[in-house]
Amino acid sequence: MLTYIRWYWSDDDRWNYDELDADRWALRHVELRGSDGVFVAAASLAEVLIARDSGAVGAVAEYERRYGVVPEAPFPPPEPALKPALESLSSGEFERLWRDARRHMEQRTGT
Repeated sequence: MLTYIRWYWSDDDRWNYDELDADRWALRHVELRGSDGVFVAAASLAEVLIARDSGAVGAVAEYERRYGVVPEAPFPPPEPALKPALESLSSGEFERLWRDARRHMEQRTGT
């Protein structure tokens, strides 16, 4: 079962949106800069694995330069004391953000 969360990281002024699998690993990750609402990441674990398995030197680095980085650890379960606080998100809200973020990232890099 997939779950969708959002959380704010004040150190970088970033809203983070994640699609999590049953073990709470991020499958897709979106970052939105809080100050101006610009998307700065829209990365997919499946795409990173394809880049890694392609055998091309630097394929993962190129992917991450273009789309950003997927979190590399599972998220802890939501807890009131957790900082940053995790908020639930609907799948529809996440899909809309994902489409908007990917469109922005592809326009920015010309792909």
